[in-house]
Amino acid sequence: MCREDGVYEDEIVLCASSAYVKKYYLNEEFEALPDSVKDELKAMCVLYTEDVGGVLTLLFDGSGNLQFRASADDGDLLYDEIGSVLKIKQLQQTRRDLLESLELYFKVFFLGEEAEV
Repeated sequence: MCREDGVYEDEIVLCASSAYVKKYYLNEEFEALPDSVKDELKAMCVLYTEDVGGVLTLLFDGSGNLQFRASADDGDLLYDEIGSVLKIKQLQQTRRDLLESLELYFKVFFLGEEAEV
């Protein structure tokens, strides 16, 4: 939900991948993203869940910051919690340009902020 001042009250899911149901989800609000970006997001998320297990969700907080949220079922003994943290840090470093571009896209097109030049 977007307030009058342009700030989202809730988190907005960008995409998610689940090792349990072997599915990837891209929020239809982001269908306007270039196909190359959508493909890169899909590859990144699916490879994460194949490596680590569980569910990975990328979402924007109310300020437009892109967050990684990893979770696993309670009884999932194969989920690698330490590997999850390390893999997320690796993705944040190796995909920094993509992630920063997505934050800028969200801030401009969803929050109505001016793009910094």
